[in-house]
Amino acid sequence: MLNIRTFNLGPLQTNAYLLTGADPSTGIVIDPGMNPAALIRAIEEIDIEAILLTHAHFDHMGGVDEIRKLKNCPVYLHPLESEWLGNPKLNGSLMWPSVSPPLVTDPAEYDLAEGQTLSFIGHTFKVYHTPGHSPGSVSFLCGQDLFSGDVLFRLGVGRTDLTGGRERDLFDSIRGKLYRMDDEVTVYPGHGPRTSIGFEKARNPYVPAH
Repeated sequence: MLNIRTFNLGPLQTNAYLLTGADPSTGIVIDPGMNPAALIRAIEEIDIEAILLTHAHFDHMGGVDEIRKLKNCPVYLHPLESEWLGNPKLNGSLMWPSVSPPLVTDPAEYDLAEGQTLSFIGHTFKVYHTPGHSPGSVSFLCGQDLFSGDVLFRLGVGRTDLTGGRERDLFDSIRGKLYRMDDEVTVYPGHGPRTSIGFEKARNPYVPAH
């Protein structure tokens, strides 16, 4: 059984996810956003095996340094964004000074790749490279649960006007990879409420299934 806790972090209300399996004393974190105090309180007694990043925009990686140092855990990120953690221009934190100071953190310890399978907390996570919102965006599928970052939202999609974004790539990622998953797959996005693949295929106004 995968236990999923959602935390809305920072000024952009980014969804950070704390996942635990049968053993509640170990977990992983997906996208530790800015102002992560609530998440840090929640993991006080939990051994964090890894931090998985769907992409390296500042609102998704703002809590990386604090949690990595606190829990001595590695960070996983797609290599197309390997420089972004240390570059405020690329990670976007330089663009919104009213929202965030320039964010700089150490590089990720491990690269992510299309088709890779990761084993944590007694579960396996399959990596899908889903560019479009950003060049190194990935989505993680664990059983019937999908963590889509800023690729697919409930009745929405990620913006494509930031560094390395491309609308055609985004639509290809959604139609060619995410929409091919089971309709019953629950989607946990980077912002907003959860949804399902079937619901988005039928109703998403930006990316109809056909």
